[in-house]
Amino acid sequence: MDNKIKVSSSPHVRVGSSTSTTMLIVCIALLPAGIFGVYNFGVRALLHIIIAVAVCVASEFIFDKITKRPVTINDFSAVVTGFLLAMNVPVSLPLWETALGGAVAIIVVKMLFGGLGQNFMNPALGARCFLVTAFAADMTNFNCDAYSGATPLQLIRAGESVNPMAMLVGRTAGTIGETSVICILIGAIIMILFGIIDLSIPASYIITFVIFMFLFSGHGTDSTYMVSQLCGGGLMLGAFFMATDYVTSPITPLGKIIFGICCGLLTGLFRCFGANAEGVSFAIILSNLLVPIIEKYTIPRHFGYVKPEKEAKK
Repeated sequence: MDNKIKVSSSPHVRVGSSTSTTMLIVCIALLPAGIFGVYNFGVRALLHIIIAVAVCVASEFIFDKITKRPVTINDFSAVVTGFLLAMNVPVSLPLWETALGGAVAIIVVKMLFGGLGQNFMNPALGARCFLVTAFAADMTNFNCDAYSGATPLQLIRAGESVNPMAMLVGRTAGTIGETSVICILIGAIIMILFGIIDLSIPASYIITFVIFMFLFSGHGTDSTYMVSQLCGGGLMLGAFFMATDYVTSPITPLGKIIFGICCGLLTGLFRCFGANAEGVSFAIILSNLLVPIIEKYTIPRHFGYVKPEKEAKK
């Protein structure tokens, strides 16, 4: 009998299920927002989802074959990446750009760093930031058959009024999966009930963001403004589905809270003082880069810890 201890890279999921089961549940949790996105924006939204998922899965399969690694597409992580990428692009984006984003997410952000468990940032968000940088005009064009004009957050920044209830339901312009807060929360509840995520990161993220906006937005306790900021710009999608990514978020209890606080502070900073009206993607990615430092200083002390001799003499 082999008694050797097996050591593997993250994510280490402390539930009675495999990585593939966990990723499958995340896909199911994304369905409400995805279905509403298709209802809200039309069949073209479905094409973005299909293309993003297909390219992500194909990119991982081809990379594994070329590098002679075991094929890992059965863990459904590439499906989740493609689904999340599609949720983060406007329906008017050229389909080939969505496909390019999928290839970048898997090949550049994920596989070149060793595959699942080795990537230092969320692959879908990394691809989205790449698309925003490379195709800024297309990624900020939200005109489609259903809507014309700016997103609610862009309207707020321009000093115009918005309808918070429409934002809550999702009948607004935006990316495919960010508009309906109700559908996103349904998906979040599914993940919480199955033990996929807890509220440490989302709660600290949202609470920190609200405090920051209260102090620095210039709108004080204006409830309409605050609800609009919470419902717009993909904040809920980011807080529950991307900031909670097992690989790129801390594993320590205190680290999760600090990570959420960093996300909230950066999102508020970008929205109040930056050129972009949203800022969620860049806030989470920058916080991803801080994870090694956060974990280094939040690792719980070992039980039975003994002070070094020099420290004890002091």
